[in-house]
Amino acid sequence: MEYISIIILVLTFVTLMAIGMPVAWSLGLSSLITLMVSVAAGPSATTIAQRMGTGLDSFSLLAIPFFVLAGEIMNRGGIANRLIELAKAITGRLPGGLLYVNVIAAMLFGAIAGSAAAAASAIGGILGKRMENEGYPKELGAAVNITSSTTGLIIPPSNILIVYSLASGGVSIAALFVAGYVPGIFIGLLLMLTAAIFVKRKNLPGGTATSMKELTSKFFRAFPSLMLLVVVMGGIVGGIFTATEASAIAVIYTLALSFFYRELKWKELPSILLKSSETTAVVMLLIATSMSMSWVMSSEDIPQSISESLLSISDNIFVILLLINILLLFVGIFMDMTPAVLIFTPIFLPIVTALGIDPVHFGIIMILNLCIGLCTPPVGSVLFIGVGVAQTSIEKVVKPLIPFFVAMIFGLIVITLWPGLTLWLPRLFGL
Repeated sequence: MEYISIIILVLTFVTLMAIGMPVAWSLGLSSLITLMVSVAAGPSATTIAQRMGTGLDSFSLLAIPFFVLAGEIMNRGGIANRLIELAKAITGRLPGGLLYVNVIAAMLFGAIAGSAAAAASAIGGILGKRMENEGYPKELGAAVNITSSTTGLIIPPSNILIVYSLASGGVSIAALFVAGYVPGIFIGLLLMLTAAIFVKRKNLPGGTATSMKELTSKFFRAFPSLMLLVVVMGGIVGGIFTATEASAIAVIYTLALSFFYRELKWKELPSILLKSSETTAVVMLLIATSMSMSWVMSSEDIPQSISESLLSISDNIFVILLLINILLLFVGIFMDMTPAVLIFTPIFLPIVTALGIDPVHFGIIMILNLCIGLCTPPVGSVLFIGVGVAQTSIEKVVKPLIPFFVAMIFGLIVITLWPGLTLWLPRLFGL
């Protein structure tokens, strides 16, 4: 019976997606149709509606709208500009310096805003034209911007890590946040190394020399923005407040900072709130319908069937992790990150924990996997934003993207096989 349920669930979801149905509606309707195989239509609809409501009944989820709002305020309040100026001062006159600026700025911006889409839009919008004017290939700049923007989903604070905590049944958000730093920086360094190969091959121009005085000046201009990391993460790790409370503090801090910089006006607040509400509504609907699908899968014993199938292939931990990585990379190509985390965490997490994998380590592996999917067609949201900001086409960007994909996959393999890279910092803080 469970195999019939798997077939019905997959076929209805794929069919609805293929005819252009939005992801959230595809998730909800495919869950409803699958449940109707064994339960009458009326009770099925009521159950799905109840599960959607129950799925959103979590205090931790309150952090998402606040972090979304904080990111939107940062995007409008001049914070991104100051981070980019600091990154330019750090790279100095290095050949191809603007590529490194893009990666560093995306890591800094993502570490504060926690949004790959916001980073791709803000950083790409500011650096794109400048790169083109200074002789950088437009498509190369877009490829660097697209891939580096995803580092903000690994480096905290990150909304998707909060979603993983919910889906995992209570893995510590603080531990996940702290665990994301080293893997996120590691991926950023790999992207910079890949960019360096392009710099050497294409003989790209360098920047201007940065004096210590200028570097100090740029650092102090960006210092209030960087302090947000200290306030948010210091408060969470120190036990002063929860991640949800930290998200509200982040909104107050970014709002005050934007007014201090005099780059945000009161009349802009309604549009910022409206944009943040729209983004939050989309995310919450995805979470609600994903939770209903997770419940349907659980009620039909689908996770157990998949677990048994995987373990029948091998009980070797490295083979299982390889298979899960391949499956998640494939899933990331066709499914948005939020529903993928909510649906597949309950399936794969019991398998890997039974084999001795730390849930925090697996969370970083899963998020990094799905980050790669954000840069691939047909549903890669960051890919479309990056291409749109650069005013080019996906066909032209694919070729320079491939080496950066390879770098991210290499990083994924290293992080998968080396748990200490992820776990040493949480252990250091006793998390």
